[in-house]
Amino acid sequence: MDNPRKTVSVLIVDDHPIMRRGLHAAIDIEQDLEVVGEALDGEQAVTEYLARTPDVVLLDLQMPNMDGLKAVSAIRAIDADARIVIFTMYPGDARVSHALKLGAISYLLKSSSRQEIVDAIRAASRGIRVIDSEVKRNMDTHEGSEPLTRRERDVLARIKNGMTNKAIAEMLFVSEDTIKSHVKNIVGKLGASQRTQAVAIAIRRGFIDP
Repeated sequence: MDNPRKTVSVLIVDDHPIMRRGLHAAIDIEQDLEVVGEALDGEQAVTEYLARTPDVVLLDLQMPNMDGLKAVSAIRAIDADARIVIFTMYPGDARVSHALKLGAISYLLKSSSRQEIVDAIRAASRGIRVIDSEVKRNMDTHEGSEPLTRRERDVLARIKNGMTNKAIAEMLFVSEDTIKSHVKNIVGKLGASQRTQAVAIAIRRGFIDP
């Protein structure tokens, strides 16, 4: 008897070769799923998407050259119906919300089981959203909280890199008092007691990269 026809084509995007190989094997063993391409960063993901037009893209977030969030935007600009499943180790609610707003359909963590991964791919191919349970809890915990503005995220990223308020002000061409005001707002929004704690919270929630 002939094998059932593969019905869902998948593009795997991850910068770690071992992870790509493992996902490839886990997906291709399923009778209805087929890996049609791999990419190691966002730029390759866009190229492969154009060449392969997969039903589902399984996409990491932290990658060189073009990260996952930029890749989501680029692929969705090509195809507004693209089904993109984020597959990452970062559960932060801000990062999740951003990915979903950009057009990702689902969000999985790399701690997911093989069955959870293939089930999410099948669901995505049908337009059904799947959110990891830990991710969902984080989103529920921070529901209604005020997000950081782009400028506040810029300031926080520079604080993470060890810059003083004065140095940040000079780089952003604003007064030091303006930076102090931003820091005060950041600390308040994140419920932190001081700037270093704010950085740790912002990284955990996904407002800035680790």
